Amino acid sequence: MSSSLPRAAIPPAITELTVDHEWLTVTWSDGPASRFPALWLRDNLPEGRHAPEGQRTFDIATLPAYIELGDAVLNDDGRLAVTFQPEGLTAIFEPDWLRGHDLSAAARAARRRRPTLWDAGLQERLPEQPWQEAAEGGPGLLRFLRNLDRCGLAILRGGPAEPETVFEAVSWFGYVRETNYGRLFDVVSLEAPSNLAFTGLALGLHTDNPYRDPVPGLQLLHCLEASAEGGESLAVDGFAVAERLRAEAPQDFALLARHAVPFRYLDRKAGVDLSARAPLIELDDEGQVVALRYNNRSAAPFDLPAEVLPEFYRAYRRFGRLLHEAGQRVAFRLAPGDLFAVDNRRVLHGRTGYGGGFGGRRRLQGCYADKDGLRSRLAILEAELEGA
Repeated sequence: MSSSLPRAAIPPAITELTVDHEWLTVTWSDGPASRFPALWLRDNLPEGRHAPEGQRTFDIATLPAYIELGDAVLNDDGRLAVTFQPEGLTAIFEPDWLRGHDLSAAARAARRRRPTLWDAGLQERLPEQPWQEAAEGGPGLLRFLRNLDRCGLAILRGGPAEPETVFEAVSWFGYVRETNYGRLFDVVSLEAPSNLAFTGLALGLHTDNPYRDPVPGLQLLHCLEASAEGGESLAVDGFAVAERLRAEAPQDFALLARHAVPFRYLDRKAGVDLSARAPLIELDDEGQVVALRYNNRSAAPFDLPAEVLPEFYRAYRRFGRLLHEAGQRVAFRLAPGDLFAVDNRRVLHGRTGYGGGFGGRRRLQGCYADKDGLRSRLAILEAELEGA
C-alpha cells in the first residue's frame, strides 16, 4: 500500500510511507528513500530495549519465524507507528532515528570511520600539540584523541619528564593493557636484551606484538631522557601504503590479505612463548583495510603451500619496499616530556640508531592500551562539545 500523507501530519523530512509485507519504504523530502526490512525493524523496536543503556530485553530466537508489517502510519506527534504481524504488536519509531540508520550503501558508507591517509607530506603538519592542552580535557583532549583516531598517531610536547607519567595520558581515555612486559616497559639499552628494542640499534619499521591475539591497539611512548646522538622516531601510515599496493599491484595486495602467516615471540628464560597467525593485511566485509601486522623480526617461517610461497614472497617484498620508501614516512625527535601515541594496528613505527661512540642516553617509557577506550571517550567528547 502507498499513501501520500496529509501535509499537516508530516514532519518536514518525510513525504511518503509505503508498506509492502516485509518492507517499509520511507521517502524523504530531500529526495532519497530508505527501505527497512520488517524483521530488522522488529529487532530494533525501542520498546525492546532497556533504558538507559539501550540493551535488548529479548533474544532473536524468540521472534516468530516470519514477520511482516501490518501497517505504518505517521502519528500527530510526528513519530511512526509500525504494526507487526502475526504478533499484532505496534512499535513507535522516531523519524530522525530511522534517517540516522538508513541502510542504503551511501548512508552506510558515510557512517563508517574513514581514516585520514597520509605520507611524508604530513611532516609539514605533524599532529602535535602541547601536553597541557590535552591534559586539561575538553577541546584539547578531543584534538589529541581525534588525531590518534584519524591519523593513527599523535604527539604531545612539553609534558612532565617523570617516570610513569605515561599512565596519566592513558587515564584520559582508557586503561593500560598489561602484557608479559608488565604494565610499563622501559625502552633503553640493556647489556643482555631479550628484545632488539632494548638496544641502541636502529629499529626497522614495524607494528608491535603481532604474535598476540588480540594485538594491542595503541602504544604510547613517553620520553624521559634524550641526550644521545640519534634515536629519531619514524612513522609510516600502513593503511596508506596498503592502498597504494592495492592500486599498483592488486594481485600482490590480494595475496597478503588472503593468506594468514605465523608470528612468534620466545623468551625461554621468562617462560614466554607467544604465537598468532593472521594476514599481513586484514580487511573487513567490505574490503576496507582495518588492520596490519608487519614485523619481520617476529615473523615465524611461513607455513603456506610451497607453490604459493614464491608469489607470496614477491608480494611481501614489494609491500616492504613501499613501506620503507622515504616518501611514505615522517620523522621527529622526542625531547624529555614529549609523548608519542600510535595506532599499533595501522601505523608502523621505528627509530634511527643512537649512542654509538657519542655518549648520552635515550630512555623512553611505554605502555599499551586498547582502541575501544579511545573511541568511547572520543564519542562522548564529540557529543558533549559538538553535539555529534
